[in-house]
Amino acid sequence: MNEALLRSLTPSVLGILVRRGADFAAAEDAVQDALVEAVRVWPADPPRDAKGWLVTVAWRKFLDATRADTARRRREDLVDEEPAPGPAPAVDDTLQLYFLCAHPSLTPSSAVALTLRAVGGLTTRQIAQAYLVPEATMAQRISRAKRTVSGNGVSPAQWGLPCSNEVESLGKKPRARGRFDQPGDVATVLRVLYLVFNEGYSGDVDLAAEAIRLTRQLAAQVDHPEVAGLLALMLLHHARRAARTAPDGSLVPLAEQDRGRWDTESIAEGVGILQAALARDRLGEFQAQAAIAALHADAPTAEETDWVQIVEWYDELARLTDSPVVRLNRAVAVGEADGPRAGLAALAALDDSSPSSRLRSSRGDPIPRHAAVAAYLHERDGDLATAARLYAEAAQKAPNLAERDHLMRQAARLNARGCR
Repeated sequence: MNEALLRSLTPSVLGILVRRGADFAAAEDAVQDALVEAVRVWPADPPRDAKGWLVTVAWRKFLDATRADTARRRREDLVDEEPAPGPAPAVDDTLQLYFLCAHPSLTPSSAVALTLRAVGGLTTRQIAQAYLVPEATMAQRISRAKRTVSGNGVSPAQWGLPCSNEVESLGKKPRARGRFDQPGDVATVLRVLYLVFNEGYSGDVDLAAEAIRLTRQLAAQVDHPEVAGLLALMLLHHARRAARTAPDGSLVPLAEQDRGRWDTESIAEGVGILQAALARDRLGEFQAQAAIAALHADAPTAEETDWVQIVEWYDELARLTDSPVVRLNRAVAVGEADGPRAGLAALAALDDSSPSSRLRSSRGDPIPRHAAVAAYLHERDGDLATAARLYAEAAQKAPNLAERDHLMRQAARLNARGCR
């Protein structure tokens, strides 16, 4: 079973059902049922036209559900309009689906969660981890978002990219929520693309290339420096991907990566896009993050990294976002620029043991990687016993297996040094 093929076809199949008149929630359910059927049937009887097969089966699943639901009797006239099976139209509706999910009738967090689940192909568990909430909470959030989309009907004629005033709203306070008669929210779409890329970059599902493709589409149609900033950020991070893991699959920290394996063409493209965006003097968080990534990419060796300038960019980023994760990363940069004691002092300002700490998720748990940052800074300061303990603690909270194994090896390495 080619899971990558199924995942790549899902957005276009979902888009076709919506264009035929299915409401979003019912269409998404029908597509999921068709994917289950494909997993059952394809290994023994693979179709010649995978997309056409999925469209036909998903549409029939939708019609079956429509017939069974008395509350949807008004849609039963669709039964007589079922198109004949055949090749599916070659239309890429993925970006339009992103905007559909990012509509102002949804809160930004619900819009992101719905898009990641319905279009991005992530599981509810993966999305819950990204949001630092329990899986059950995220499942309820996605279900409510699907019901909201269904209750605010949108026609294919309303699909499309935002008008100029929506683009200008990037970086400002969220606008009032309304019905599905307005363009989607660009800022929310950018956030979704960013999270999809991050999951593809470091998670179990490879979605990074798809996120870059969609961001290129968006950048070609929406002229805004933050859209360009996100594309630059993705390119600069993706350029280092080949060097991020060893042949055995273990993580390779940035300082230890073979920079000869970095994709210089992607770096050059990302830097060029970033410079053009910064020249417009409308700084946003994605441009600031891209500037930090560019400084890492520009350093011939880890020792030559301009950490002082990176700290300055983190200060800008903290001003723009007031994010605890940004402040956590800033503490690492301060530790590199001014020494580990200065980094630990910056970390102490974010003391996650305080009841009023900002470094906590909605469940009250410390933000992931706080213990890993503390371990790294304590190791650099020479306190190996504390560092080993914190590495082991961080491993228990790692968001994925590769990171957990890396942190456990760090703890074992320091414990071995302490025994000698």
